[in-house]
Amino acid sequence: MNLLSAAYGTGARLRRTWYRRHPERVHRLARPVISVGNLAAGGSGKTPIVAAVASMLRASGERPVILSRGYARTDRSSPIVVVSDGTRVIEPVARSGDEPQMLARALPGIPVVVGSDRFAAGERAQSQFDVTVFVLDDGFQHVQLARDVDLLVVSAADLADTVLPVGRLREPLRAAADADALLVYGDAADGSRVGGEIGVSPVFTVSRHYDAPRLVAPFGAELTVTGRRAVAFAGIARPERFFAAVRAHGWEITRELRFPDHHWFTALDLAKVADAARATAADVVLTTGKDAVRLPEPASESAAPPIAWLPLRVAVEPADLFLSWLRARMGSAVR
Repeated sequence: MNLLSAAYGTGARLRRTWYRRHPERVHRLARPVISVGNLAAGGSGKTPIVAAVASMLRASGERPVILSRGYARTDRSSPIVVVSDGTRVIEPVARSGDEPQMLARALPGIPVVVGSDRFAAGERAQSQFDVTVFVLDDGFQHVQLARDVDLLVVSAADLADTVLPVGRLREPLRAAADADALLVYGDAADGSRVGGEIGVSPVFTVSRHYDAPRLVAPFGAELTVTGRRAVAFAGIARPERFFAAVRAHGWEITRELRFPDHHWFTALDLAKVADAARATAADVVLTTGKDAVRLPEPASESAAPPIAWLPLRVAVEPADLFLSWLRARMGSAVR
C-alpha cells in the first residue's frame, strides 16, 4: 500500500476508535437514526437509496426527516437550512447543495434539513417537525452522531480498491465491520459474494430503474419529442453509468460531455451543450437528476432543443424482508 494511503487509513481508523472509546462525545437524538453511507468517495449511489429508505418508512406509517451535510453548497451563510418542510421546497440549491435539493424535490411529504453538524440539524428538525425517525445521508463516517442502524453501500469494486489518495476508499475495508447491514448494487449472487468477503450480514441487494425523462424547465414536466437523438452531459463521479442508461432507454447519443463532480453549471457551459446539440442535430439534451438542479434556470428555460433529466430510482430487495428488519432494529433502539 502507498504510504499516503496507509497514513490516511490509519488516521481514519484512529478517529473511529477514539469515538468508540469516548462515548460521551457521541451525541444522540431523541428519535431513531438510520444512517446510509459508503466507503468509496463519490459515485456509490447512496443518495437514491436514502430516497428509497425514506419513502419506504413513510409508506409504512413513519414520519421520516432526512439529515444531510449539504456537500458543496455555495451559500453557507446559515449553518442549518430547512430545505423542505415536507409541503414545499423552501431553499434554492446554492443554500442546500445538489443532493439535498434533489431529495427535497423528489420526496414530497418528507422534510430535508441540511447542516454540517447533523446533531444540531436533527435537534432543529425535532423542534419543527413531528419526526419519528431520521435518515442520515452519507453518515457512515459521521461517527459523532449516534445511529441505531448503519446501512453501508458497498460494491464489488470496493473489494479491490485502496484508501485515498491512491484509491477511492475513505476508510480501510475492515471499517465495514461497524455496519449493521450491507446494501449491494446487483443481484443476489453479487450480494452474497460481497457480504461473504467483508464478513457482514445481513446483505440486501439494490437494483436501479430509470423512468422516462422529465423537463428541466418547467421542472418535472413531461418531455414530448419525436426523435431519439440526444446530447448527454453529466457532472457526476461516474458518468459512464448515466450514458449507458441513456443508451439502454433507446436514445442515440450524438455526443457525450463530461464535467467535474458537483460542477456548478454556467451559461457558458449550457452554450457549449447547445452548440453540441445543434452540430449533431440532437432532438433533446439529457442529463442526470443531480445535475438538473445545478443548471442556471433562466438559460435552461429558453433552451432549444429542450433539456431533460433521466429520473433514477432504486429498490432495496427483498423489500418486505428489508423493511421488517429495519423496523425491528428501530423498535429495539434504546432512547
